[in-house]
Amino acid sequence: MKIAVLREIRQGESRVAATPETVKKLINLGCSVSIENDAGKLSNFSNEMYVNSGAEISNTVSETLNEAKIILKVSCPICSSDIDEVDLFPEESILIANLQAYSNPKVVSKLAERKISAFAMELMPRITRAQSMDILSSQSNLSGYKAVVEASSVFNGAMPMMMTAAGTIPPARVLVFGAGVAGLQAIATAKRLGAVVLATDVRYAAKEQVESLGGKFIVVDEEAMKAAETEGGYAREMSQEFKNKQAEAVGKEVIKSDIIITTALIPGRDAPTLITSELISKMKSGSVIVDLAVEAGGNVEGSVKDKVITTEDGVIIIGYSNMPSLLSRDASSLFGRNILNFMNLIVDKDTHSLNINWDDEIIKGTLVTRNNIITNANLKK
Repeated sequence: MKIAVLREIRQGESRVAATPETVKKLINLGCSVSIENDAGKLSNFSNEMYVNSGAEISNTVSETLNEAKIILKVSCPICSSDIDEVDLFPEESILIANLQAYSNPKVVSKLAERKISAFAMELMPRITRAQSMDILSSQSNLSGYKAVVEASSVFNGAMPMMMTAAGTIPPARVLVFGAGVAGLQAIATAKRLGAVVLATDVRYAAKEQVESLGGKFIVVDEEAMKAAETEGGYAREMSQEFKNKQAEAVGKEVIKSDIIITTALIPGRDAPTLITSELISKMKSGSVIVDLAVEAGGNVEGSVKDKVITTEDGVIIIGYSNMPSLLSRDASSLFGRNILNFMNLIVDKDTHSLNINWDDEIIKGTLVTRNNIITNANLKK
């Protein structure tokens, strides 16, 4: 059974879906692996490293995909007037990738047309058994870390308190919106750098996690917050009344903050606006905001996808939409292991052949197309 690993062509994507480490383990499952030429170059994985792991290097996309049963990608295939990756995929093959399916209905429809069984790894159920396959957690963890590093690199002050003979420098104040995986890592990183860290989240359950990392949790409406968490661990969209209370409670801290990291996302919906232009205009000149939700519309009014801008009032807003790609070596390593763990679910270790239980909760949760139809009910709307 042949696995094809393609070089990512989407602008700004530096990751690769399989590393030399995971290739070796995929081969142990009884698969052959074809890597497109230089697929791992931007993640510091050379062709030679893949060959030494047992893979074959293919010079073209067509050669890589020839007779492939399974296709591994990081990002959603491109379907445009200039290039259509899906047209190159063998019919009835299997695609495993971060499809961002809710945002790419055209691609999902095209995959269904070609009878491709497509698994959207971002839809992985939030259950214990699926944790090792959860790309959102593995990549968001790196995003939270990198967000603080990027912010500190443009912030024109020191992060920790410094006591010198010339006087004392106060620690930077960092405010984190959203205490999911990215937010918690941002809190931990900022604390390690010596900052004073505050955090807010609509879910009251996040309070204990924030405080365990040394951050201060901002409580808005305890009862509403306790009801805000879904069964999958995500946050529900809150009422306008709650949003108004949150804006009032958090607004004072926004104005005092040196660095703000926003991470709030709602699956299948536009990201909520948390910081308005009016609030930004009251912040200190030189303050930094990192909007990790910019890909979904942004939490910050005025943030620009893949740009760093400075407002008239001197506030710097960072809007990188693919933060994990800035750490492509480690991001690829974690992504590749997520994929490998998913492969262990669908490949029989004894017969070295596909053995997919279509009724499995993980399979049903991630499958978006099969047998010429869109299988995910939320994508049919």
